[in-house]
Amino acid sequence: MSQSSIRPVLITKVLPNSIAAEVGFEPGDSIVAINGSHPRDLIDYQFLCADEILELEVIDGAGKTHVIEIEKDYDDDLGLEFETALFDGLIQCNNRCPFCFIDQQPPGKRQSLYFKDDDYRLSFLYGSYLTLTNLKQTEWDRIERMRLSPLYVSVHATEPDVRIRLLKNPRAGLILEQLRWFQERRLQIHAQVVVCPGINDGIHLERTLLDLAQFYTGDLPAVASTAVVPVGLTRFRPQEDELISVTGEKAREVIAQVQRLQEKFKHQLGSTFAWLADEWFLIAREELPPESDYGDYPQIGNGVGSIRLFLKQFQTAATQRLPKGLEIPRRGTWVVGNAVEKAFEPVVERFNAVPGLEIRMVALSSDYWGQEITVTGLLTGQDLLKGLKGKDLGEMILLPGLMLKHGDTRFLDDMTVAEVADQLNTPIIPVNGVEELIDGALGNRE
Repeated sequence: MSQSSIRPVLITKVLPNSIAAEVGFEPGDSIVAINGSHPRDLIDYQFLCADEILELEVIDGAGKTHVIEIEKDYDDDLGLEFETALFDGLIQCNNRCPFCFIDQQPPGKRQSLYFKDDDYRLSFLYGSYLTLTNLKQTEWDRIERMRLSPLYVSVHATEPDVRIRLLKNPRAGLILEQLRWFQERRLQIHAQVVVCPGINDGIHLERTLLDLAQFYTGDLPAVASTAVVPVGLTRFRPQEDELISVTGEKAREVIAQVQRLQEKFKHQLGSTFAWLADEWFLIAREELPPESDYGDYPQIGNGVGSIRLFLKQFQTAATQRLPKGLEIPRRGTWVVGNAVEKAFEPVVERFNAVPGLEIRMVALSSDYWGQEITVTGLLTGQDLLKGLKGKDLGEMILLPGLMLKHGDTRFLDDMTVAEVADQLNTPIIPVNGVEELIDGALGNRE
């Protein structure tokens, strides 16, 4: 892509007391070039801005071009935030994975829900997963040149025929060759395997994990960790997709299989290496592994150990933030997916141990997606209306923020928090993390 084809990047926020604020940057300004180079993404921007002397070509909100010189300490951040991390557009996915969530949604919703990304830059910056099938040679060269590591890779299967069947892309069969590319350059990935019963489970799952473990060698393993995740299906998926839902019996089978391999890996590699997502244990209705099993939580973004970490963080925060009692009684409802109902019972018990505080947990499944067992992040506004209407909800509803679009107030069905709150005639307080949950329960977030 030529530099002239990269459009200026819009500044959406200037952090207070930052270098950019002192210089006079404002939201609505756009950066065209830094030291003569046009940044194509946030990675380029961060790299270019590391220098001590910067010359920035900027277009202000009125359309006037300025050249601004800045002298700063090496690596000092300017304090700018942008509308997107990808200034030159998204690298889209050309796979046709039958289990892709994008294809399991109803038509007619906001356009952003249907974008299939397979962009290594989002993987490096935010830990999103890519398949490596959509990379041009110039992008491979850039990964090597800029040492963009670790990346997060959807492997699913290492046997070429099985992976091609899953991704519906002949390039999918190159995965072992691509992993050797990372190994030769001392670059790392974190892998994920989405298990689809009847396709990449059983002997195929074992083959995949054993193959990936071969790359866990040396002081900088090419494959640093692997997450094993159950396929999630909705009622909107194509009927000819050959996919089967994960049953409790299948979950117990996979848990036993992976735990046997974990013991082997601990003995041979000194690491658990392959971790099971929390969902397996929720579906199987089995006890979650102890906190000590998760190490430094290398696959937390895949829901591996997220419940244990949440409970640990809540216990610490509750000790510090929950009062001995409330002078003015307070009642409310905490909404979660029914997959985590049993796991989060200790949280509700701790809340209700505070005199004057009463928090009721309502655990919902999703009629919208057609799921009997639902993780919290997939609940929609329509699910909340169906599950909460007519109930005594108290003074507020505590809503986990992961149900909402990032930086927005819309659910996956395009309903807004305000619409749901209005129909339920109850204030809704979005909360992210344990501290906001506690503050919301205590009335410190209205």
